[in-house]
Amino acid sequence: MDWTRDGTDWPNRDQSRFVRHRPHYWHIQQAGAGPVVLLLHGTGAATHSWRDVFPLLARDFTVVALDLPGQGFTKLGARQRCSLDAMSKDISGLLLAEDLLPDAIVGHSAGAALGLRMVRDLARPPRAIVGINAALENFKGAAGFLFPMMARLMALNPFSAPEISRWLGNATGVETMIAGIGSRLSPEGLALYRRLVADRHHTDATLAMVSQWSLEGLQHDLPGIEVPTLLMVGEKDRAVPPSSSADAAKRLPQAELLCFPGLGHLAHEEAPEDVTREIGAFLSRHF
Repeated sequence: MDWTRDGTDWPNRDQSRFVRHRPHYWHIQQAGAGPVVLLLHGTGAATHSWRDVFPLLARDFTVVALDLPGQGFTKLGARQRCSLDAMSKDISGLLLAEDLLPDAIVGHSAGAALGLRMVRDLARPPRAIVGINAALENFKGAAGFLFPMMARLMALNPFSAPEISRWLGNATGVETMIAGIGSRLSPEGLALYRRLVADRHHTDATLAMVSQWSLEGLQHDLPGIEVPTLLMVGEKDRAVPPSSSADAAKRLPQAELLCFPGLGHLAHEEAPEDVTREIGAFLSRHF
């Protein structure tokens, strides 16, 4: 993604800045004052995923959102550092250098797994974690079919990223993908995803993340993560089964489970006010 071309009307653009911290060149958004809340998007998304949640949380907190390596506007500095463990270490180092150690982490899908992994790598663990449709098992459902297929294509054909971008970036590709994970977005939301997936660099980094993804270590460590955790699930999520969060809640020592009827995988984009209200209520009990 090119900031001068694609960032002119990017959501919350006025809060964006860029930081070079090895090995990547990071796109960060920051607003508000108070305890630091870090927002981590899911696989193949970007800061736009928090476009409505971000300003609502910034009324009470210092909110920090970033693009994962190679996705959105963060420039990938090392393709081999797209795994869960590598991203956790790199983001933890970035936040320490920027004096933005989070008091809480809110992650969507794979971002929730990343937030839980960062408990181990941060200089100071957060006081609370929120996972929205947390991807805490290997990909199943629609994602279980689509993501491994994309990773296999990338392994077989180094030119598959542009081809996948053309496929998803056409008139109906994004609409089909979003509907397939149980969500309904506004025309603005669909247009932002279309812009993302049409960029071959973003798609290539997404494929790199998927191909390097492994949750075995995190699954082993869940019972030892003592941080209070809220797992929010959309009842209609067809990318990550709600049962995945229910199972994880049983293994995490201090976990709560909250279900949103009628919402899919992108629950925070479908109903940002409702989701943010529950996030704020949970955080207020732990700050």
